[in-house]
Amino acid sequence: MLILRRRAGEALLIGEDVEIEILETGSWGVKVGIHAPKAISILRKELRTVAEANCAAARDVSIADLARTFKLS
Repeated sequence: MLILRRRAGEALLIGEDVEIEILETGSWGVKVGIHAPKAISILRKELRTVAEANCAAARDVSIADLARTFKLS
């Protein structure tokens, strides 16, 4: 992991196409701006984690469980 210290108004580059700029800092956290091509997906990590957990939980549900839930049997 690369750790950098940046102040508001400073930026860093990832590759040729992605720029991350620190817009504001405060006791509440950091406001970050990301300039990237539209083809690059930008997603908060916690959203991906929840989506992966939901997919894993859905794979573990059997047809019998669904039938009982919806009283189809």
